[in-house]
Amino acid sequence: MKYINILLIVLLINTMTNAQDKTIEAKIDALLSEMTLQEKVGQMNQYSSFFDVTGPAPAEGENKMRYEHIKTGQVGSMLNVRGAKQVREMQKLAVENSRLGIPLIFGFDVIHGHKTVSPIPLAEAASWDLEAIEKSARVAATEAAAEGLNWTFAPMVDISRDARWGRVMEGAGEDPYLGSRIAEARVRGFQGDDLTADNTIAACAKHFAAYGFAESGKDYNTADVGISTLYNVVLPPFKAAKDAGVLTFMNSFNELNGIPATGDEFLQRDLLKGEWGFDGFIVSDWGSITEMIPHGFAADGVHATEIAANAGSDMDMQSYLYIAHLEKLVEEGKVDEAKIDDAVRRILRVKYKLGLFDDPYKYCDEVREKKLIYAPEHKAAALDIAKKSIVLLKNEKNTLPLAKKRQKIALIGPLADDKTSPLGNWRLAAENNIAVSVLEGMQAYKKNKLTHEKGVNLVTEDTYFHAHVKLNTTDDKGIDAAVAAAKKADVVVMVLGEHGMQSGEGRSRANIGLPGLQQQLLEAVHAANPNIVLVLMNGRPLAIPWAAENVPAIVETWHLGIESGNAIAQVLYGDYNPSGKLPMTFPCDVGQVPIYYNYKNTGRPGPQDVVFWSHYTDQTNAPLYPFGYGLSYTTFKYNDLNINKKGNIVNVSVNVKNTGKTDGEEVVQLYIRDRVASVTRPVQELKGFEKIMLKSGESQTIQFMLTDKELGFYNNRGKFVVEPGAFDVMVGGSSAETLKGEFELE
Repeated sequence: MKYINILLIVLLINTMTNAQDKTIEAKIDALLSEMTLQEKVGQMNQYSSFFDVTGPAPAEGENKMRYEHIKTGQVGSMLNVRGAKQVREMQKLAVENSRLGIPLIFGFDVIHGHKTVSPIPLAEAASWDLEAIEKSARVAATEAAAEGLNWTFAPMVDISRDARWGRVMEGAGEDPYLGSRIAEARVRGFQGDDLTADNTIAACAKHFAAYGFAESGKDYNTADVGISTLYNVVLPPFKAAKDAGVLTFMNSFNELNGIPATGDEFLQRDLLKGEWGFDGFIVSDWGSITEMIPHGFAADGVHATEIAANAGSDMDMQSYLYIAHLEKLVEEGKVDEAKIDDAVRRILRVKYKLGLFDDPYKYCDEVREKKLIYAPEHKAAALDIAKKSIVLLKNEKNTLPLAKKRQKIALIGPLADDKTSPLGNWRLAAENNIAVSVLEGMQAYKKNKLTHEKGVNLVTEDTYFHAHVKLNTTDDKGIDAAVAAAKKADVVVMVLGEHGMQSGEGRSRANIGLPGLQQQLLEAVHAANPNIVLVLMNGRPLAIPWAAENVPAIVETWHLGIESGNAIAQVLYGDYNPSGKLPMTFPCDVGQVPIYYNYKNTGRPGPQDVVFWSHYTDQTNAPLYPFGYGLSYTTFKYNDLNINKKGNIVNVSVNVKNTGKTDGEEVVQLYIRDRVASVTRPVQELKGFEKIMLKSGESQTIQFMLTDKELGFYNNRGKFVVEPGAFDVMVGGSSAETLKGEFELE
């Protein structure tokens, strides 16, 4: 009876949804029939904020032109306009002045939190906690919607294996399975269960596609990947986002196999809109239509417009090319008006789904805005995900947790009292200087004697936007004071890493060690007192081989957002047992990059006694810390791996026991290897995980089910296949430490 009731509810919901969709399509048909070609092209045009809409209207120049475009229905979307009052006034310009009163959709980069800043996405990925990640996106959407916004350019679902690329901070790391599950969670968080609600916003899966495979880790660079990598590594998180109902996609700056993504008809029309059946719209990245000219793919702006529109790029972000040239290209027959109608239909569909036609001002409530921004429950959620994002990399001799009383602690490092760097990059709505610093977090534990020395400055000046960080490479005057403090301490906590603006867009690094004079500071303090806890604060994996060899305790804290210092202090003092696992491999040396766990064997995998195998002569092949790795203040034992195959369904179970004295969470990870296939498969592929809490001494049996979805792969024709043969199964607490079993698929 219970099953029948659930089935009836599902059928009822599907029936209501289908009816609603038919109603929306009928409304779009009616509206399209009334629109002029100029008005249709206007819906495909997006401008960034260009004047204070609550002040006087622009009197002349380009701003005057764009102002008139809004009033005459020649703008479909605005970005970087926020605040309930500002959005209302801008919306009013469009709705109450244009002929058809079509509302604008307001976009903004809501990447990790909004005003209440949560951890950077790479940090949240380290939590492996899908519920917490979804909640983080839900909080961000709630605050963004309260400021009048209804569209975010997130989640970034690019897979990347190269820590040099600055935008790894914005994604979920190197693995397509983990990345897919996180993509789904973030889409659900942003879009919620009811798109017409005033606290949900449209999500945008970006950057389509292969942006994270930029050669040499340089942003905007060429990506050149084969069919197997494209279908099995790059595309799965995008497909997962689409299947989760994401309303929009964004194409990418890079070219892929010789074609800029903005002009790639295969990616946008054939695959996304065709084979996958995506019914939302695609927005270009900032100016990427124009950028096809320096790529050498378009001769000029007119040619670029023709290419982009024909390829399926529905909305032009800040190139001004569609509004300038698209109408004429249609009249000349170079772009079929049916393609314009398709793009406009997609844009209108999203606006209808968001309820903007029913109430264009639904997001513009200043009372709600004041109530929800920095709400206490939002800060609580930010603290929760921040704690879960911390990864314990090393803890010799139980250096951690710190004692809560009668301990002399020297807190050293340029990031220890920093209240802005912990916010990280891509937090455009946030104010500077609002993060809880590590110093403030540790000061809450009052029964220890805490002294603080900066040691060195990381930067010579604070440059948080639109400039390269200027590192301090000469001023070492503070090192002597730091050494003196270390000599008097029982334990030294050093907070080192990257300035908040050293990762993110345009911030690739050729050297991914500790920047500036921090390595010099670390070694000087170590010589005075080797009992060090190294707290890393960064937006990418770092190469820290000296620290890994010499420092007894290392904690990876990333850029954790507004509650950073509280989260770090609670972990250092043991009030929270760290449970994070690495979503990206940490290299020993930048020369190993790109380095990733799911590599393929060569014909000479080694190791061998002779030189002729795939290796370096001056460095190990092994990573410093592998994918999925992370320690706890307790220990876990895996046993009783059981594999039971029935047809093409494989059930895997394993027993996990907390063998330590502390309660703790563990991420149980399942990997497979298809030993022989028509297209070679990686040595390991993550295909399942579950995060569990175990009390001291408690054990639990975890169940996984492998189906065709997990056992198959895409061949070099882009076809998903499941092939018979022998498979290895690996289950454990990281990609490197697992129990192993096997089965045969018939």
